[in-house]
Amino acid sequence: MLEQYRSASHQIETLKTYNSHIKDLLTSQEQEKVSLTLQLKEIETTQREIVPLILRMLDSLEQFIALDLPFLPEERAERLTKLKKMIVRADVTNAEKFRRILEAYQVENDYGNTIEAYRADLTFSGVTSSVDFLRLGRVALYYQRFDGSESGYWNKEQKQWQVLSNDHRNAIRNGLRIARKETASDLLALPIPTAEAGQ
Repeated sequence: MLEQYRSASHQIETLKTYNSHIKDLLTSQEQEKVSLTLQLKEIETTQREIVPLILRMLDSLEQFIALDLPFLPEERAERLTKLKKMIVRADVTNAEKFRRILEAYQVENDYGNTIEAYRADLTFSGVTSSVDFLRLGRVALYYQRFDGSESGYWNKEQKQWQVLSNDHRNAIRNGLRIARKETASDLLALPIPTAEAGQ
């Protein structure tokens, strides 16, 4: 009988501990249930507000690209076109639309931290020809003809290309080689547009 009593007492203590744990779990589940109920009520409001936000973000991105240095125009225009087509598709969720917009913002953000060389057509003084472009983040954009006969840069204030003197020909050529990882990084003596005055 003593052994039975001890065994029963031990079982009672174990059950009390288990019951206490179950009570805590139930309390936690009730709190979670209340939280989920509130979130479900707010989902409709969030859905209504996310669409205007996505549209505003797309408009802002388009304006930003239009005001930025004119680098990779075809690639950036194609990205905008794809986003505009995706925005009006009913089979794409708002979450996916928002994710794609954020991806585009990230790509544009990364341009500000990189140096890049690429070849493309340049129309200057009514003549279109293929040239090498050198982009230094969002600070400056240069071009150089393949034979090195002419170099220039994008003048942000005048919003047009401007020819540089031959003094900068070698620096731009070196910058192109650095961007293509054909040579080690080095200092470049290039004209940089001055910072705009704060408004």
